[in-house]
Amino acid sequence: MLLPPAYGFRLSPMIKIETASDGATATLRLCGQIDQDHLAAIEGELRRYRPRLVFDLAEATFVDRAVVQFLAAREGEGVELLNCPRYIREWIHREL
Repeated sequence: MLLPPAYGFRLSPMIKIETASDGATATLRLCGQIDQDHLAAIEGELRRYRPRLVFDLAEATFVDRAVVQFLAAREGEGVELLNCPRYIREWIHREL
């Protein structure tokens, strides 16, 4: 799913969400620059694929603080963060 940039005073970069499921676990591969404008779409996918969910962050090139807080909260709820870049992991630990 490609999401267009948000409109307003600032354009948000695009994010690509690739989904794979084996019936028991869904993996959402989050690609590109992810900011707070994308959280509603990610949350929609999260609700769609409960209960076992994995976020693959191998191709996430940028996240903002709202996304880090979102990821930390989801991880606390049992969502696995796969291939989480080191800077994101360290930021999550600082936010806790």
